[in-house]
Amino acid sequence: MDIWFESLKKRIPATVRAAVLAAFFTGLLVHLPAMVRDIPNHDGLGSMYFDQNMVTSGRWFLMIACGISSYFTVPWVIGLLGLCFLSLTAGLLADLTGVKERTSGALIGALLAAFPALASTFAYVFTLDGYMLGLLLAVWAVWWVPKKKAGPVIGAVCLAFSLGTYQAYLSFAIVLCLYRLLIAFAETDAFTSSKQKLGLALRYAGMGAGGAVLYYVLLRILLAIQGKELDTYQGISGIEGGRGLGSMLQSIPGIYRDFLHFTLKGKILAPNGFAALALGILLALTLYVIVRNATRKGLLKKPLFYVSAVLACVLLPLSMNVILLITPSVNYHLIMRYVWILLPVLAVGYLGSRPEGEGIGAGPKSLLPGMVLTIAAAVLIFCYGLADNIGYSNLQKKYEKTYAYCLRLLDRIEQTPGYEQGMPVAIIGVVGDESFPLTDLTGDVTENMIGLSGDYLVYTGANYEAFFRNYLGATLNFLPVEDVTEIYYSDVYRQMDSFPGPDSVRVVDGILYVKTENKW
Repeated sequence: MDIWFESLKKRIPATVRAAVLAAFFTGLLVHLPAMVRDIPNHDGLGSMYFDQNMVTSGRWFLMIACGISSYFTVPWVIGLLGLCFLSLTAGLLADLTGVKERTSGALIGALLAAFPALASTFAYVFTLDGYMLGLLLAVWAVWWVPKKKAGPVIGAVCLAFSLGTYQAYLSFAIVLCLYRLLIAFAETDAFTSSKQKLGLALRYAGMGAGGAVLYYVLLRILLAIQGKELDTYQGISGIEGGRGLGSMLQSIPGIYRDFLHFTLKGKILAPNGFAALALGILLALTLYVIVRNATRKGLLKKPLFYVSAVLACVLLPLSMNVILLITPSVNYHLIMRYVWILLPVLAVGYLGSRPEGEGIGAGPKSLLPGMVLTIAAAVLIFCYGLADNIGYSNLQKKYEKTYAYCLRLLDRIEQTPGYEQGMPVAIIGVVGDESFPLTDLTGDVTENMIGLSGDYLVYTGANYEAFFRNYLGATLNFLPVEDVTEIYYSDVYRQMDSFPGPDSVRVVDGILYVKTENKW
């Protein structure tokens, strides 16, 4: 066994090992609060046990991917598995970018593990390990393409299973393919001929097309076996008929606006001023090295260099927001924006992969730029980790406030004259902010950290039902949504007080009405 480990160690570059270890231990340091405590978000309330059969959402492999850790919400086990998958992804990214120093590899791994989109994924911990396996498969698909003759075929299989886990990671694969192709086409010494460059482009395109076709074929087969149809949730059913070219072109301006808004004002890529400065320095340094190397090689005189630059600017937002191109009605969660971490990751990868004399770490004169790169990336990692833990702190407070609120509400329900166990209960989910004013102090940081923001965990009757059952040990007979909607607009409900008002809970015609919000 020792011999096998030694052999494995020799075959894996030091830069890859550094990325793997940095991702794993940074992940532990940053996300430990979510791993050692069982704190649900609103979706987690009813997912203490969830078989992850999401074939109607197109995620036909998620059931298997999450089944490795069982279908119980066990944050420590799920978190460790997820970090293992993420660490392997970091290693593949270090190899894909070709970084030459362990420091660059470690920075790539740490950036990947600290980005707030991962904290948002940890808030939905019951799917974390499956999603991280899906991310690994997406990056692995790109990694395979230039490695072997059958690389595009192997990559297509990996991409299909990644899409079958979580479709949003398609953007990861597209951006990485775009990066590899831009490097190949813009730098004359990357390949010996235009034929080889074109061949690489065709291999990547073939991998993507093959993966998409295989994903859809398997999806249709599994839907037929289970006798189900695609759901309308997040517009996934739209992949059935496809979109016309005209419709896609109409959505492009909105895609660019979304990209610019989230990048510049989303408070995720740069959660605070220190992070914004660090990211600006990192990207400026990357641009400087690109222009310097292009000048030295005479690329500024070649039209292909400018064509590549324009294509990069045009295609990057489309690649990162590709889901909007496919299903424009999608509501973007932060989990779906994990691909934004590739902006600093590929910047570090590019700077750390330059040959001797081209990079920022070659020779005594480049010591200062190398230090600037490391410090800027380290500041970014720290700011990301800080934002994550502010979010976790707020999630803890959300749970505690929800527990206190629901305990008071349950006591009122049980003390209401005429209430009997098993009686139908009609409850509106939003907590009224008049009697219970908002107390979340983290809004500036967690505003876009879906699953970690806000004051309470309960937004619907289903949330109340799950919280009462799973955290208070009380089983109430909640009415279905359509019946509650009719009651919501009734005169009796309108005239009631909002909880904790004296007339906020009453029995009406054998149904317990509970009014929690300030409406009417």
